[in-house]
Amino acid sequence: MVVRFVSSIVGTFATWRRLPRAVWLLTAARAVNRLGAFTLAFLTIAVTARGFTVADAGLLMSAFGLAAIVSRLIGGRLADRIGRRATIVGGLVATAAAQLALAASTSRLALAVAVIAVGLAFEIYEPASQSLIGDVTEPADRPVAYGLFGAALACAGIAAGALATLLGGLDVRWLFVADAVTCLLCAVLIAATLPGTTRTTPPTRGTAPTGRNPWRDPLLRAFLATGTVFAVLYMQLLTTLPLTLARHHLGAGAFGLLLTLSAITIVAGQPLLAAPFTSMTAMTAGYVLLGAGLALNAAAANLATFIAATVVWSTGEVLLLGHVYALVGDLAPATARAHYLSVYGISWGIATLVGPFAGTQALAHAGQAWLWTAAGACSLALAAIQPRLHRKARQRTDAHQPAPVSASLEILS
Repeated sequence: MVVRFVSSIVGTFATWRRLPRAVWLLTAARAVNRLGAFTLAFLTIAVTARGFTVADAGLLMSAFGLAAIVSRLIGGRLADRIGRRATIVGGLVATAAAQLALAASTSRLALAVAVIAVGLAFEIYEPASQSLIGDVTEPADRPVAYGLFGAALACAGIAAGALATLLGGLDVRWLFVADAVTCLLCAVLIAATLPGTTRTTPPTRGTAPTGRNPWRDPLLRAFLATGTVFAVLYMQLLTTLPLTLARHHLGAGAFGLLLTLSAITIVAGQPLLAAPFTSMTAMTAGYVLLGAGLALNAAAANLATFIAATVVWSTGEVLLLGHVYALVGDLAPATARAHYLSVYGISWGIATLVGPFAGTQALAHAGQAWLWTAAGACSLALAAIQPRLHRKARQRTDAHQPAPVSASLEILS
């Protein structure tokens, strides 16, 4: 076991060394952008400070969430039509412009329009970023590449929380200006350094190998369904876990500690992605670990138990997020990869709308034990269906081999 783990560590570093420069540039740029995204934590504050009631602010934030779903779908379409680099740069510039409009708004109507504009721009670059990683890496390296991308974002998210605490006393308008500046800096970095090529063949309309578009692909719909359940479960860790901690007189400091520990676990667990597991084995194990960690929260009554649960579910997260994006990307032809990833990605938008309400209602009416036990059971159910789902995916990828990296590079610019 020790020898295998050491071999996985060596394999991880070897894979990192051969990852294309574009992956490292994109990861660094997205981490900086994620660092600036701490202003989203102040969006509700900015809305209520401008005269909106709490109820109206909640409706506006729901509109923001719906706009973000649309934004992701737009980003997938653009990435496959005009290229990855152009979409990333355009999305970042649009986000910066919307943030500046939000900071400059002087009326409730202008503020509402600006908030929705931020939502419409915010996710445009995400499918392009994810698909670009698949474009420039070989299939065997993609889980490690996606894992590196996720680990960088997790660490940047923790740093963003610290910045939010330090800068929370400033005028909210200036925070949105600062976020706009980070978006523009990332756009310049991507435009200046990310390699691109001239398109030699026009992209298709993004159809599946069966001739159907992604929405009509039954296999993608199955992954979207399982991904949505996973995202709803994960939302409980962000929304109802702090409430569960509060029931045991553990405050925001304890939750911050768990988030930091989760980020550390994600980084330390990267060698698991270089282990010689099939995607089916890795994702089945990931759902089992996630379920065990969630179920452990059901019986937790002190910080030590919550810490143990966090390490377990975070290890499952490493395996799941590292493999699922590589697998979904492999289901699509190269010219439709971003569209497939954008459709799969709306699982997080749906979970953002559904997860907090469902979790808080379950916690309030059923209690801690029922909430987290049910969440753990749902994760184990997802683990049980992975073999069948992956057999079908394997049949697809065997019949329709992914395009070589050299062909995928045609749609970068």
